[in-house]
Amino acid sequence: MTRIDFYILDRPTTEARLNLACRLAEKAVHQTLEVLINTQSQADSTRLNDLLWTFSQGSFLPHRLLSNNSDSGDSEPVLIGSGREPVAGGWDLLINLALEVPEFFSRFSRVAELVGAEERDKAAGRERFRYYRDRGYELRTHHI
Repeated sequence: MTRIDFYILDRPTTEARLNLACRLAEKAVHQTLEVLINTQSQADSTRLNDLLWTFSQGSFLPHRLLSNNSDSGDSEPVLIGSGREPVAGGWDLLINLALEVPEFFSRFSRVAELVGAEERDKAAGRERFRYYRDRGYELRTHHI
């Protein structure tokens, strides 16, 4: 069964959520896991794509945007998309930056739900928590 981890941030900025997504992806890649980062919008995907090049000096995460023409996950361990799941690949970790639960979350062995400090993020995070809890998923919470 999919393990769900909620990461509750105390800083009310989108940048904090994106930076945490980068750090979690980097840690997962070092553990040779395949990662999909699910964003709220295409604009967020593009922003995260740019941030993955610069968030940490001295590190590089092979990644690319998930698109209609290239969704097989050939060699990049990190894909970024907005509501689309990759067709192929044995994906290990889903990092969810969207406000809702992705339909395909159960395909992953782990899900990292990132919840910002803004009221909108908290409310959506509580809804996602209830969704998973009501379906019997193991939930863990981490305050960052």
